[in-house]
Amino acid sequence: MKRTRIIKTFKKLHRWPAVVIAFISVLFATSGIIMNHRGVFSGVDVSRSLLPENYTYSNWNQSAVRGSLEIDSATVLIYGNIGVWKSDPAFSAFEDFNNGFPKGIDNRKIYSLIAFKQNLYAGTHLGLYFRSSTNGNWEKITLPVKNDRITDVILKGDSLLVLTRDYLLSSTDGVRFQTVQLPAPVNYKRETGLFDTFWQLHSGELFGLTGKLIVDLLGIITIVLSVTGLLHFFFPEIIRRRKKKARPTQKYVGIKKQNLHWHNVLGYIFALFLIINTFAGIHLRPPLLIAIASKQVGIIPGTHLDSPNPWMDKLRRVYWDETRDRYIFSTSDGFYFADETLQRPLQPAQNQPPVSVMGCNVLEKLNQHQLLVGSFSGMFIWNIETGRVSDFFSGAPYQAPSGMVRPIGANMAAGLVKSKNQAWWFDYNSGAISLSGKVFPDMPQQIRKASPMSLWNVSQEIHTGRIFESILGPFYILFVPLAGICLLIVLISGVIVWWMVYRKKRG
Repeated sequence: MKRTRIIKTFKKLHRWPAVVIAFISVLFATSGIIMNHRGVFSGVDVSRSLLPENYTYSNWNQSAVRGSLEIDSATVLIYGNIGVWKSDPAFSAFEDFNNGFPKGIDNRKIYSLIAFKQNLYAGTHLGLYFRSSTNGNWEKITLPVKNDRITDVILKGDSLLVLTRDYLLSSTDGVRFQTVQLPAPVNYKRETGLFDTFWQLHSGELFGLTGKLIVDLLGIITIVLSVTGLLHFFFPEIIRRRKKKARPTQKYVGIKKQNLHWHNVLGYIFALFLIINTFAGIHLRPPLLIAIASKQVGIIPGTHLDSPNPWMDKLRRVYWDETRDRYIFSTSDGFYFADETLQRPLQPAQNQPPVSVMGCNVLEKLNQHQLLVGSFSGMFIWNIETGRVSDFFSGAPYQAPSGMVRPIGANMAAGLVKSKNQAWWFDYNSGAISLSGKVFPDMPQQIRKASPMSLWNVSQEIHTGRIFESILGPFYILFVPLAGICLLIVLISGVIVWWMVYRKKRG
């Protein structure tokens, strides 16, 4: 009797949550497969008119603009998720400046733009591009690194410096690049963030392309389990109705048995892998993210993270401090100082501004001693001589919070634009905000129309649950952890039911 009650309880735990989570699981799986192959889907866009209203650009928000570059007294370029657009210092009109980038808005996601030797260089999410003064098209540059995701491009004397997620590249002609692997920091420990480990485990990248393909397979299995589970749920009612109408049911009974058979087979083979993948995934979004954001763990031998490069996938921004002849690197582990030779261990900054896990978006010189540092954690003034950090808006000294804190701040700095002694900072949510009194012009319809959302980004919004913010409001942040917990209940209860009921019936 006790065994029967236990089985009945776990069947309910498996059945009813599964009906709720099946459709969501299909969304998670499909979006996850697309996210695992960004390059493949980079040319596919989705019109923002098909998305909830909060995905429509308003006042240049949502990282539409990250920065600007003054070409001459009459020309300013602005860049960001909208690509590159040419304008005048008053931003009274805009001209599309994206000729040559591959099709798809994802291929013109610009992180940095600079002029070097009469050419323009754009660091994008999918590579480095240049545009000569004689050729009106952007052309991709082949770099001597495997991962050409560019995070920053700056000048140092007569050299062009390009920062990828893994290496610093240097060139004196803008054509041939030397790869520099940065030395390990002082007191380096071969550790990595628990967040990074969970991230790569969830995507499969932890085990390279093979791991990503395995996770793709898990996504397909999730879709099949969801569909076969729903069929098993509805088949009894279908058969009952056919019996009531005196129609033959033998065919449907046979399909029901085969459907359940394959549901069980795929379930017990892949359940453990699905449980591990789901557990890792629910920790990549708040509030569970907060618990792991600052945790460091050992590197798993033989994985993608097991690299001789101590800075693999950690480099975000670089600044050349010409006053002190040193580099300042913004990394996922914080800020570090490096001498010009890049031969000695990097020194961590003892006092430094906070930077969101999403990376540093603003790193600008204010004067010889101060930098403006902006990220989704806020905007701060950092005195690199004394180490003093103060909030840019209030002027109050920064005090690091204790315990678990939100990974984002009240002011989510996404970019900074300067033109003719005017400046505007761009909040991710609110868009352009003046720092000097003059309001930034409205976003023209031509830019809105030319700036859809990439299929990859739409998939990311679905996968993270942000797509449901217009329905759930601020509670959308709980969507992923609650859906993940629900999926774990379905998976674990399903294994228990299979073990207690169907295991001995195999074959």
